[in-house]
This record gives sequence, structure tokens and C-alpha cells, in this order.
Amino acid sequence: MDSHRIGHRTRRAFTLIELIAVIVVLAILSGVALPRFFDYSAKAKESACRGALGGVRSAIVSFYSNSAVNGSPVYPTIAQLRTAGTVMQEAIPENPYNNDSRILAASWDASNPPVSGNRGWCYDEATGKFWANSDTLDENTW
Repeated sequence: MDSHRIGHRTRRAFTLIELIAVIVVLAILSGVALPRFFDYSAKAKESACRGALGGVRSAIVSFYSNSAVNGSPVYPTIAQLRTAGTVMQEAIPENPYNNDSRILAASWDASNPPVSGNRGWCYDEATGKFWANSDTLDENTW
């Protein structure tokens, strides 16, 4: 027995081929996963927008119904919408497409609803229509 070799272990490192194979596998996995991630991100924004629209629209209808019971049916003003506790219990949520909760006074035109400006939401006080200020997909028609 050779006394110099006792207790010595040979080290074995990864070969270049093994490292390249791992990199290729990771590249393939990321190529499959990233498009799905972006799809989920878009769906999350859509769901958040629909949820916010549903909550605000429900509050507007409730305000209108309460005012009708009291004798004069009117839709809330933008100032009333902005005031927490008047129409909604909490402040208007942010539009997930532009992260803005401000409201733009706009006139509803079903064939061409306005989707520009520097606010998160659009509201027509005359008709009670409330929609997302975005030209992404069809948020303004939800």
C-alpha cells in the first residue's frame, strides 16, 4: 500500500460539456416559463381592473338608488366619488394599467369611449358610466 495515497481523494469537477448541457436545459425552461408568466401578469391586471370597475359601478348604482328613494334620483358627482365614505367606503382603487386612481370627467359615447388623458378612470356624471382610462384591450366596454 502506498502511504502517500492514503487519505487523498481525487477531485472531480464538472466538464465543459456538462455545464453547457445545464445552460441549455435552463434556457429551454425559461423559454417556456417566461411567456406564461407574462400571460398571467396580463390576466392579473385584467382581473384587478374588472374587480375595481365592478365595485365602483355597484357603489354608483347604490348611490343612485338611495337618492331615488329619497325623492330625486341623481348620479354622484366626481367630488362625491373621490370622497371616501360618500359613495364608496374607501378611496377609489388604482387603475392597474396606469397605477392612477384619479378620475377624468368624460362624456360616454358607446361607439367611441374616450380612453386618453392622464387619469386612471373616466366618469360621466350625466349617465353614471364609469370605465378604465386605458386603450389596452376592451376595458372601457366591461
